[in-house]
Amino acid sequence: MTAGRVIAFQATTQGRLASAAPHSIAALTPMLEEIAATAAVHDRDGSFPFDSLALLQKAGILSLTVPIALGGGGAGLALAAEAVSRVGAACPATALVLAMQFVRQAAIARSGIWPLDLRQRIGREAVTDGALINALRVEPELGSPTRGGLPATVARLRAGHWSISGHKRYATGAPGLRWMEVLARTEEERPRIGTFLVPADARGVALVETWNHLGLRASGSHDVVLTEVAVPLDHAIGLVPAAEWGRPDPVQSAWTTMLVSAVYTGAARAARDWILRFLHARVPSNLGAPLATLPRVIEAVGAIEAALAANARITEAVTLATDAGFPPTTAESGLLKVTLADNAVLAVERAVALAGNHAHDRAHALERHWRDVQCARVHVPTADAAHLAAGRAALAAVKPQETPK
Repeated sequence: MTAGRVIAFQATTQGRLASAAPHSIAALTPMLEEIAATAAVHDRDGSFPFDSLALLQKAGILSLTVPIALGGGGAGLALAAEAVSRVGAACPATALVLAMQFVRQAAIARSGIWPLDLRQRIGREAVTDGALINALRVEPELGSPTRGGLPATVARLRAGHWSISGHKRYATGAPGLRWMEVLARTEEERPRIGTFLVPADARGVALVETWNHLGLRASGSHDVVLTEVAVPLDHAIGLVPAAEWGRPDPVQSAWTTMLVSAVYTGAARAARDWILRFLHARVPSNLGAPLATLPRVIEAVGAIEAALAANARITEAVTLATDAGFPPTTAESGLLKVTLADNAVLAVERAVALAGNHAHDRAHALERHWRDVQCARVHVPTADAAHLAAGRAALAAVKPQETPK
């Protein structure tokens, strides 16, 4: 970034933060303890955290990234990431649902291809009802569409409406969604790809409770099967030829990678807080002093602090720059997501190593934090995809020449 861009970035950042609504973030504090208290129950039962989301709605958090003109908080990426990280420390499953809500609401608000009435309706329902929305893209055969290929979910043009049929996986928040943005291809000679806005309670939408994972057990990331679901013609968003779909969007990439990463940084912070309390309280009889007094333990805690400090600074830099109009490239966002995920996992694993057997006891929260943070690396882009994209970009930027001397 040039000196001129740095000055513009700093001025814009200061103005946006000054005009943001910090009361929305402050409203989180009194409810985080209650959300954390129910996290273990939802984790054990695999139940969806309706109660935690109701608390977030009461505080106006579910509409934090809805435009102010529609009654929302109008928050940018920096405030959204802070909110997700705080909730992630209390309940990562709830935080992931929140992250998806923030990402979709922000994307819709800045989109020029959504019909105005739909944009306004979705935003206002988030404000008044806490209505949740998420994008449904992954399929059993296709996997993630980020790796290429046509979705098997098909949209057929009928008399006056679209008919959607298909099978989606990992639909985070599925039990609580009001709206689903379903990625599909049209049944045309030359298929187009786009998203179709589907009401979650529409006839032909079936929730299949398949989510039974090691971590984030309460995220409700179940399968959704759509069978000839009728949606209005104007609910087709951004239909383009297949070859044109999925072009890089640096702003969208920054929002997605930073907010998903914030979930797991929050979980790592919770693990860090747990292990600090444990180390002060644990006094082995042969030592006669808390574990926290041992030099090797102090050093290990320092390593945890290093990972979390790096995540905090990376998140701060990227989110503020994006809010100021200077997002990283899509490839760079992918690399940073991998780094943030690795740091979060490393921090929790170091805490687990310090706790020993206590970390494997389901009576302690650290065991749950370890399981939850394992999910950090499976979100797109995965490490191999991120490194491949960055490598291609770097090599493409240099013209082939003779062997360097």
